Amino acid sequence: MSDPNNPDFWQSIYSRGAPWDLGQATPVFRRLAESGRFSPGPLIVLGAGRGWDARLFASHGFQVTAVDFAAQAVEEMHRLVDPGAPVEILQADIFDLPDELDGSFEYVLEYTCFCAIDPSRRPAYADLVARLLRPAGTYIALVFPIEDRPGGPPFGVDPDELIRLLEGRGFDLLQRERPADTIKPRRGREELVILKKRP
Repeated sequence: MSDPNNPDFWQSIYSRGAPWDLGQATPVFRRLAESGRFSPGPLIVLGAGRGWDARLFASHGFQVTAVDFAAQAVEEMHRLVDPGAPVEILQADIFDLPDELDGSFEYVLEYTCFCAIDPSRRPAYADLVARLLRPAGTYIALVFPIEDRPGGPPFGVDPDELIRLLEGRGFDLLQRERPADTIKPRRGREELVILKKRP
């Protein structure tokens, strides 16, 4: 099984340990969650994995929905859930989310999801983000891996491509940075980008 569009592909990787999983919330996202810059509101995490970042934002008062394709990831999210910081967990293909979620979120949070999808589906991903967010909603992504690499997943990512895709769908760039608090093995290979959907 080598098709990243198939949940069995991701299930097989989780069964071997999911090498991208940090075993903790992403330090860059921890900084943002603790900064007080973003008012708690409805937030969706695409490709949430074991839910570290979903639980982080839930613990700061956000109403979090976490979506993942792989059954094992979803099972572990349920196992690790903190009753004091509830997360709504969905096992689903992000491209098949129900229409009732359209316009439901103030925030879309993403890390290691964009790089996992087939590059031919990136325009559809940008459409999805635009569909999920309310007017004036915010897209927060830690873009990884920034490199020109053959094959995937993870497929190499150019942050400029992601920004262009979203700007073409009514977003404005608020921030981009090469964060100093990225984990050491990924230093220089990821970039924080934050864009706001126009009202």
